[in-house]
Amino acid sequence: MTDATGPKLRPSMPRLGRRDMLALGGAALAAWGGAASSAARAQGAKPAKPAGQVVIGLSQEPTVFNPLMPSIEVDQGIALNVFNPLWLADPEANLMPQLAVEVPSVENGGISEGGLLWKVKLREGVVWHDGAPFTAEDVKFTLELINTSGFRARTRQGHSLVRDIQVLGPHEISWRMEKAFSPYLSLLAETFIVPKHILSKAEDPNTAPFNNAPVGTGPFRWGERRPGEHLTLVANERYFGEGPYLERAVFKYIPDLTALYTQLRTGQIDATVGVGILANFYEEARKNPTLHVVTVPSNSLEVIMPNLGMPALADKAVRQALYTSINKQAILDTIYYGLPKPTESITPQQYWAYNPDLPKQEYDLAKASKLLDDAGWRRAGRGVRQKDGVRLEFTVSTTSGNALREQVQQLMQQDWLQIGASMKINNMPAAVIWGDFYTRSKFETLLVGTNFVTGNDPDMSTRFNSGAIPVKGGAGGNYMQYQNAKVDELMLAAQTSFDRAERKRLYSEVQVILRDELPVLPIFQYAPVEGIKKGINGFRPNINYKSNTWNMHTWSWAA
Repeated sequence: MTDATGPKLRPSMPRLGRRDMLALGGAALAAWGGAASSAARAQGAKPAKPAGQVVIGLSQEPTVFNPLMPSIEVDQGIALNVFNPLWLADPEANLMPQLAVEVPSVENGGISEGGLLWKVKLREGVVWHDGAPFTAEDVKFTLELINTSGFRARTRQGHSLVRDIQVLGPHEISWRMEKAFSPYLSLLAETFIVPKHILSKAEDPNTAPFNNAPVGTGPFRWGERRPGEHLTLVANERYFGEGPYLERAVFKYIPDLTALYTQLRTGQIDATVGVGILANFYEEARKNPTLHVVTVPSNSLEVIMPNLGMPALADKAVRQALYTSINKQAILDTIYYGLPKPTESITPQQYWAYNPDLPKQEYDLAKASKLLDDAGWRRAGRGVRQKDGVRLEFTVSTTSGNALREQVQQLMQQDWLQIGASMKINNMPAAVIWGDFYTRSKFETLLVGTNFVTGNDPDMSTRFNSGAIPVKGGAGGNYMQYQNAKVDELMLAAQTSFDRAERKRLYSEVQVILRDELPVLPIFQYAPVEGIKKGINGFRPNINYKSNTWNMHTWSWAA
């Protein structure tokens, strides 16, 4: 997909359904994570000054360098190194101070008055790449720019609630929230601060020269860009934090995925991030003694998304029957090489709010038929079922040309016909399907890869709240048109609480309801395959960011 607003869809998700983006098992990820972190700890001291370079292969070219504007995964990989947020999320979703001295909380007094008043103390001694000092004025300017009418902001979610921003001193800032909104902590972990002294002078921040030669506070400075070839970042030796230990990072664009893997295998590139190693090369790459091969976590899921505005699909029994008659194991084993594992929740399995106790889907055509019988959906012989004059028939759409998804559609079509549900395939080009057809709920059913959380927070209100249905006047991504007053109540309570244990309880209950009512039918959670050359220390996958260059300032070559 290409939706880069809201909580949102991973922009290039249609690629993830193809052979180059497989959902691999969590056990492999855990094994890699342990081995990688142990190896990183075991390898020697960091260099005293930046040394060497790393060449990173990308299948897409970064083109958006103002980190507040609509962008895709590879753009965030650059932003994470040129800029800093106030705090950053580590792989365990702990928030680590960056430009802030500490992460505000109820306990330390940074968040008070029931979540309405926020105060943030900022790090002193930080300078922009051009030498200008970083101050609270930059934070104020950034938050105000995001909410400025006419500015093409990547998202205003959470930011639109900010009121009365006050600079309390050169390194302290406060603001009030229109209402308590705990996911704003996570949203700020992917909100990069931009320089007031540069962008405030721009005639139009949407087209400012800054957007093609950014100046940040991050561990790497802008080097050079050769469109269609590569982009180079160089070490910021005045960086306030750890590192950087590399002198340069070169991002090389290789859209042909076979060529991308070949260059990794032959040593022309040192790492692949994002769209990485094709499945047909996985076994070969895994046995290559010069490479670490990693299945990285992703917060995106492959799901069937029904439009509940359709009378047949509005019936919970129909959705339950369709889900029961999906042969998940055949899909995963036959189509996805036996590597991915299924999921039952819309919450990623690595998140602190994930509920592991949801009922496991079982493929059972007889049970599915009984569900429909009991709900009054009748069939004559082996024909299509009907109820109250409504036929149990619908289309399933996805991106045309996606070979793996087309095979999934065919498998589901056969099984659903056996229980009396007639499914037709109606695939479209990405530019068509992910436009109004999707966002204005013109589809009947979709086979889609997306996420349902807010940044790195488990909040899913913009996807499941009754007030988030665009075709009913709402603002959000509830394109399924799902409505449940209890779910609304639980999500609101979780949004306004800053107690993680309480939020976990609330989100666990939401997951139970969603698993029962199935406003989406979850199939599996994505985990793309990436490769990195042995000898590079410090690489750590992080589900909370779209690029695993999130901590490149800690990377170094073994001595």
